[in-house]
Amino acid sequence: MVLSKTASESDVSIHSTFASRYVRNSLPRFQMPDNSIPKEAAYQIINDELMLDGNPRLNLASFVTTWMEPECDKLMMAAINKNYVDMDEYPVTTELQNRCVNMIARLFNAPLEDSEAAVGVGTVGSSEAIMLAGLAFKRKWQNRRKAEGKPYDKPNIVTGANVQVSYKLYH
Repeated sequence: MVLSKTASESDVSIHSTFASRYVRNSLPRFQMPDNSIPKEAAYQIINDELMLDGNPRLNLASFVTTWMEPECDKLMMAAINKNYVDMDEYPVTTELQNRCVNMIARLFNAPLEDSEAAVGVGTVGSSEAIMLAGLAFKRKWQNRRKAEGKPYDKPNIVTGANVQVSYKLYH
């Protein structure tokens, strides 16, 4: 959840320079305007405000500095309206996910027979992927400890200070 703070009471209107051919008057910042505005103006106002943010390629403190081939961007945009979790409605997407899981398993030399399918999941984000990997690691550790007749109720993992931020959620 993102926590945000609203601006001061004196900052209650939006004054857009570049949308001015569509919008003659200021728009309220925290409520819907009384009259509609053209979609082009709404786009321009939001786009202008977003330009004030930092440049993602220069943000070395986040995960947004990655780059992909333009074809990857096109594929993502072509699939953006699909519900990734609804496997019955999107069986081809599910099949592609399963093929990717198998490719990655073989890339990392998973102990599989030639005709054996790998078991894995696809995720839509790195934090989700890392949390699932952490849970898989925990379950494997617990099962091994159970088989050895050792306690398995208090797992412990040691990480560096640079550990992925999602591991902080395990506290």
